Amino acid sequence: MSSYENYSKTSASYDTTRPPQGLEVIRAVLSTNTVPLEAQMLLDAGCGTGQYTAALIKDVAQITAVDLNEAMLGAAKEKLRAETGSGRLVFHQASLEALPIDSQSVDAIMVNQVLHHVADDPEKHWPGHQRVFAEFARVLKPKGMIVINSCSHAQLRSGFWFYQLIPNAIEHICRRTCDPTVIAELLQAAGFGQTKHTVDAKIVMQDASYFSAEGVFDPNWRNGDSIWALATPDELKTALKEAARLAEAGELDSFMRHHDAKRQSIGQLTFSSAQKL
Repeated sequence: MSSYENYSKTSASYDTTRPPQGLEVIRAVLSTNTVPLEAQMLLDAGCGTGQYTAALIKDVAQITAVDLNEAMLGAAKEKLRAETGSGRLVFHQASLEALPIDSQSVDAIMVNQVLHHVADDPEKHWPGHQRVFAEFARVLKPKGMIVINSCSHAQLRSGFWFYQLIPNAIEHICRRTCDPTVIAELLQAAGFGQTKHTVDAKIVMQDASYFSAEGVFDPNWRNGDSIWALATPDELKTALKEAARLAEAGELDSFMRHHDAKRQSIGQLTFSSAQKL
């Protein structure tokens, strides 16, 4: 559903540097539901290649996995081929603003690193997000839980070492990203109760590969973070030239460690959870 990244291309290598992160946080949120975890009907909204669905499919009764991009959904179906026909899995190719799901039919919703791809206008108080959250409220049963995995603006500015190579893209991604404080306001307006924000600074989005400073030269490595799609060709060229200069001088690792320091306290991901009233 991305309004700026070509996920038809990215889907081929996305899984190599983007394992599902924060699963224990998500399980903990789902376990607070009034419906037992093993009996829940879960919506994976913006499922991508199905990483989170694959990780949680055995924990719940059924997952409905929705994504707008045909290639990403195809990768998810291939990954979960063994579950096809089991009754535990349903796929839909659809927009999050128009879910092909019955009203009050799911017990919980998870949204993992998706909302910044929604075409939106923060100056008009995020109407795209408002429509998506209204759909979430429609399909979710009363007292059902939602958990949203996103990044705060502080995390975007200081939680990813390689972002400092493309500073203009940081400003672009911040304008596209609804900060968790605003997410809480929008959820409340859509009919949810108080939002809880959970940050575990030990969680790293790209796992061990994040600490491979040389990875910045690998297009597949860069495909693990959509911010690179917001860098212009000239900005990307400048970034790679600077990284090459640092590598040649033996300073790329120290650049990574220096700009990674704040991540260790603020983290990279914020999990926002709330219950539908």
